[in-house]
Amino acid sequence: MTDPIIFEGAQVILPDRIAEVSVRIEGGLITALDGPRDGARVINAAGMLLAPALVDIHGDAFERQIMPRPGVTLPLEAAFLETDRQLAANGIGTAYHALTLSWEPGLRSVETGWQVHDVLNRLSPRLTVENRLQLRWETFCVEAIPLIDAALQGPLTPSVAFNDHTSMALLHPSVALQDRPFDFSPDFPVTDLDSPTFAAKMAERAKRSHMSVADYVDLIRTVWQRRPQVRDWVDEVAAKGNAGGAPMLSHDDTQTTIRRHYRDLGARISEFPMNRRTAEFAREGGDAIVLGAPNAARGGSHLGSIGAGDMIRAGLCDVLASDYYYPSLLNAVARLRADHVGPLESLWPLVSGNSAKASGLRDRGEIAPGLRADLVLVEWPEGQLPVIRQTWVGGRCAYSAIPQG
Repeated sequence: MTDPIIFEGAQVILPDRIAEVSVRIEGGLITALDGPRDGARVINAAGMLLAPALVDIHGDAFERQIMPRPGVTLPLEAAFLETDRQLAANGIGTAYHALTLSWEPGLRSVETGWQVHDVLNRLSPRLTVENRLQLRWETFCVEAIPLIDAALQGPLTPSVAFNDHTSMALLHPSVALQDRPFDFSPDFPVTDLDSPTFAAKMAERAKRSHMSVADYVDLIRTVWQRRPQVRDWVDEVAAKGNAGGAPMLSHDDTQTTIRRHYRDLGARISEFPMNRRTAEFAREGGDAIVLGAPNAARGGSHLGSIGAGDMIRAGLCDVLASDYYYPSLLNAVARLRADHVGPLESLWPLVSGNSAKASGLRDRGEIAPGLRADLVLVEWPEGQLPVIRQTWVGGRCAYSAIPQG
């Protein structure tokens, strides 16, 4: 990590342009552009693209390493060693794992959250990229607050995301999910918890939680009785996040009232706003807007929400997140470029520099002297999909793949 290295011959994504310049790294940092060799080891990157490593603001694909099939769990240590390899192979130098902290038992329980927190802390010296946590807190889950406290005091500051999937689950079917009212509205339209339709809707959640559907419905009915206390718990967690310097996000915003509420609490990131008016309100307030990279890579949302490509064209998206599929970050950039949404130098910040800035990580996300040497070498033949050939994190080579030919 201390020996100087120079990348030569690559097309380099700089903050304002793409140009063929040499990039020198030393001591974990980028130290010069077109600087002297001075005995540095030279990497011939001719024909390649050299870009800032990706920064994933929200990814929960790690859950498939923990539970590859519904109800089938594997040891956490093995799951995160494999997840780390996948991150490096996909060019992700910094990842925020969207760790759901819910009142549900099983995969998304507080108990599992503690185990993930402890395993990641223990594994940190063995991991190739920077694995952080996004504390994806279900607002009805008061039991998670001690874990949030502990994580905020750890060596790598997590982010805090406010999720209310409880209200979303109980939303009356006459109201579209994209039009969900303000979570704390006194006349929030609630479905019939005794209907067969609601039971069928809860079947997948029940399986994930190792529960019968009937028991799961009884549990969510009990949890719903906590609603009068939730607003105070949200205020408490927001205060803790602000005190700990954590970036904070609100998830699946559907109303300007929701975005305003969380903005006022210090959550300046709107994560996956579900309609255009809410995204426009976030933009007017100077909030960062996060959309899903799978949405951009596929050309539309699997939930029927707003399309990422159209939002990027309209200036209503700052960050793309891998969400549930790590390769989607690079694939999204490729799709957006092919669709002429913008030039590559304006698209790459969606998966790197903008993600870093929104997360308060000012030491990465661009190729400039003085910043951390988090870099990717990308092979991108004309008219074909790009592929990551090397990933460098803090001046270390975290991943390298040489094609068979």
